Amino acid sequence: MASDSIVENNGEQKLRLIAKCVVGGVALGLSIWGIHATGLSETLELWVRKKKKPIRVYMDGCFDMMHYGHCNALRQARNLGDQLVVGVVSDAEITANKGPPVTPLHERMIMVQAVKWVDEVIPDAPYAITEDFMKKLFDEYDIDYIIHGDDPCLLPDGSDAYALAKRAGRFKQIKRTEGVSSTDIVGRMLLCVRERSSNEKSNHSSLQRQFSHGHSQKFDDRSGTCISHFFPTSRRIVQFSNGKGPKPDSRIVYIDGAFDLFHAGHVEILRLARELGDFLLVGIHTDQTVSAKRGSHQPIMNLHERSLSVLACRYVDEVIIGAPWEVSKDTITTFNISLVVHGTVAESDDFQQEEDNPYAVPISMGIFKVIESPLDITTTTIIKRIVANHEAYQKRNEKKAASERKYYEEKTFVSGD
Repeated sequence: MASDSIVENNGEQKLRLIAKCVVGGVALGLSIWGIHATGLSETLELWVRKKKKPIRVYMDGCFDMMHYGHCNALRQARNLGDQLVVGVVSDAEITANKGPPVTPLHERMIMVQAVKWVDEVIPDAPYAITEDFMKKLFDEYDIDYIIHGDDPCLLPDGSDAYALAKRAGRFKQIKRTEGVSSTDIVGRMLLCVRERSSNEKSNHSSLQRQFSHGHSQKFDDRSGTCISHFFPTSRRIVQFSNGKGPKPDSRIVYIDGAFDLFHAGHVEILRLARELGDFLLVGIHTDQTVSAKRGSHQPIMNLHERSLSVLACRYVDEVIIGAPWEVSKDTITTFNISLVVHGTVAESDDFQQEEDNPYAVPISMGIFKVIESPLDITTTTIIKRIVANHEAYQKRNEKKAASERKYYEEKTFVSGD
C-alpha cells in the first residue's frame, strides 16, 4: 500500500538520520583523540541496509547419497548470509552430467529440507548456472550471492559450471569438507559388499585403486569393513550441535539405531518421533554393535560420521554417540526419557522379539511405542541400488575421479605449489 511505503521510507530516513548523528558524534570524539573516522559512515549505512533486507545466498547440488560433508557445506553457506536457498538438481540433469543418481529427486528433497541450516528449497535446479537461471535467482528469489565449494564442478565440455556467477561478481566460495564424498561412499559400499564374495581376494586391490582415486582407501582386514578418512574434532561436533538441552518439564522422546547411510527413511521417522514430544534424543550405536548385528561389512559410515549426519537433521535435538544396544532403566533415568519409539521399517525385527528384546525395559514400563514408518527404505535398500547398477556407478565414479584429478593438476600447475 502507498501509506505503508511512506511509513517504511520515513522509518528508513529516521534510521539514516540516527546513523549520521551517531557518525557525527563518534567522529567528533575520535577527532579529539586524533583518530581518523573515514569509512565509519559507510559501515553504518551498510548496517542500515542489512536491517531492512536479509542477505540471501544460494547453493545448489545433486545431494545424492547425502552425508555430513553436504551438511557442512550447507552450514558454511548459511554462515555467509541470513537465509539459505538450496537448489536440488533434477534426476535428468544429474544423469546427463554425471551418470544416474542413487537416490531419486523426491528423496533428495526430503534430505535437503531436513537440514537445519536450510531455509528454502528449489526443486529441479539446473546443473549449470545459465544466464536465464542466474537472472531468475537474482530477480525472483532475491539472491545476493551464489555459493559453491572449492572442489571442481565441471560441465561435460570441461568448463566451470559457475563461470557466469563469478564474472557477475556474485560468487562466494566455501571450503570443501575433507574425508568424504559420494564417490568415496559408493566405493566403500562396493568394496565392503564384494568382500563378502569368495573371489574378493583376487580383485580387492584393483577395486581399491579404482574407487580410492589417490586417497589410499584403507580396509580393515580384521572386521572386513572399510575405514573412512574422517577425523572427528570437538569443534565440528559443536558446529553441528544445537547447544541446548531439554527444559525441566520437557517430554523427551528417544529413538536409537545405526543410521548408516543416512537416508530419507531415517529423516521421516525422526520427524514423526519429534512430533511426539518436546525434545528428540537419538542414540547412535557403535561400529562394533552394528557389525555384530548386521555383519562385518557394515556399517559403511563410522560412528562419528553417522552422528554428524543425524545431528544436522532439524528434527533432532541431541544424540548419544555410542548408545548401548539395550535401552536400560539407567539410560531412561539418566536422560529423563518419557517415551521410547521404533519404526516399523528396520533392518531387523529385534523390537518384536520375546527374548533378548533391546526394548524390554521401556515395554515393561509402558513407555514404548512403534511408529508406522512413512517410507519403505533401509540402509540395505541403498546398498542394493548400488550393487544392482554397479557398472553405471563405477563409470560415474571413474568419470568424476578423472575430472577431479585434471582440475587439481591444473590448479597446482597454476599456483606453482
